[in-house]
Formats: sequence, C-alpha cells, structure tokens
Amino acid sequence: MASPRKASAESEPDTDDEDAAPKPEDDVQMSFFDHLDELRLRLIRSTYLFLPSVGLAWIFRVKLMDFLAIPLGRAIHKLNLPVNGLHFLSPADAFMVYMKLALFVGFLVSSPWVFWQAWGFISPGLYAKEKRYALPFVFFSTLCFLGGATFGYYAVFPSAFETFLGFSEMLPMAGVRITPTITMSEYLDFTTQMLLGFGVVFEVPVVVTFLAMTGVVDWRQLLKFGRWFIVIAAVVAAVLTPPDVGSQMMMLVPLITLYYFSVLLAFFFGKKRPPPAPEPVESDD
Repeated sequence: MASPRKASAESEPDTDDEDAAPKPEDDVQMSFFDHLDELRLRLIRSTYLFLPSVGLAWIFRVKLMDFLAIPLGRAIHKLNLPVNGLHFLSPADAFMVYMKLALFVGFLVSSPWVFWQAWGFISPGLYAKEKRYALPFVFFSTLCFLGGATFGYYAVFPSAFETFLGFSEMLPMAGVRITPTITMSEYLDFTTQMLLGFGVVFEVPVVVTFLAMTGVVDWRQLLKFGRWFIVIAAVVAAVLTPPDVGSQMMMLVPLITLYYFSVLLAFFFGKKRPPPAPEPVESDD
C-alpha cells in the first residue's frame, strides 16, 4: 500500500526531499533560437553601463593616459634618458589609442554589470544553492581583478620600466647611444596586457574556492598540489615580469600567498565529503 506522502506527492511538494536533493528551479526546455534570443538580450543589457562608461572614459582620456604614463615618465627621469615623450606614427594613431584606452577603462568600470549579465545567461541551468553564489563571486572576482591590476601598476611597473629602459646605453666604440622610441600604441598595448595579466593571476582564490565549493577538489588535494603550484607560479612570474629577480619575486610571492590562502578558504567553504561507510561486521556464524 502506497504511503500517504507518496500518494500526494503531486499535490503537496515535499520540502525535506527538495532540500536533500535540490533540482533546477526553472527546468524549461529552450530551443537553440531561444538561447540566441536570451544571449542577444543579455548583450544588449550589458551595453547599458558599458557604453556610458566608455563615453565617460573618453571625456577623461588625457587624464587617463597621463596616469598610465606616470611609471614610464619616472623611469625616464630616473635614468636621465634623452627621450622626449610618447610618439604616434600616423595621423590617426593618437585617436585609435585613445579609443582603445576608453574601451579598456569602460570595460573595467562596467565589468561587474557585464559579469552579472553573463551569470544571468547561465543561471537557469543551475541549482538554487549555486545561484546564491552569484553575488559573492561577482563581487570578489571584480575585487581580486582590480587588486591585481593595482598591484601591477604600483609594485611592478616602476621596476619593470627601469629594467627595460636600462638597456638604453652608450656603445663606446661606435660612439652612439641606444635610444628608445616609444609609441603610444605600443605603450598602451604593453601596459594593458600587463594589467590584464596581473588581474587574471589574482583570480586564483576565486577560482580555487569555486572548485572547492562545487566538490571538484578539496583542501587536501590542493595542499598536496602546492609544490607543483610553486613551480607553475615561478614560470608564470618569469613570463609576466621583467627578467630580473626583484620583479619576479614581486609576482611570485603574492601568487604563492594567494594559493595557500585559497587552500584555507577551501578548508572552510569547500564541499564536505560524506564520511566513509562503516565496514560490515563479520558474524561468527
């Protein structure tokens, strides 16, 4: 005979069962074109903040370029180089550089809103518990990215430019000096790539914590993998920083610190594995 709970399952949902085994809330079948419409809607909504941010960055383009060029100017003056500024090679180069700078800054400013729209596109297929992680992960992803870019600008750029520009030296036998000619376009490409690189690297805690919360890894596996991560971090630091020990250590130490901080976060917030089942007791009979 069927139990009353099972017989009335359709009319009265079992909240205990739902908590024990969560199901996607919006289990609605969508066609390929429905997904395209949803993607188009999310892209349009992303422009609501992105375009005004680009416009605002364009208004302050000179101040932004001035701020971005401060580490370069200080390195030039410190090394006493005969360099008279940034150059552009064609009439349209300066305009294109300012446009790319406005797009870059506009994306940084509007990135939380853009990431929120991306989350809104993928969230219908997630569980209710996973959806609650949306706001914290968007917030901490943005915070870590901006923290990495800030660290790169203030901690790495000064020594990096001094190292790179230090190769401008006199050739004694030829009697000529190697002089850098830096264009606006090349300088913007170099600095934005560096800032993006540091921003992505500082996302390590967010990525590792997400993997731990979803049960892909646990803190014991991360702790065991730590020795290999140190090797990977050393390679990453050597690629992203100038070829001097000081700059590489400025990148390596935060990377290792962030990783082991991620292990600590995985210990507290990681998905708990069920305890092992007790072994069956053999009967004397």
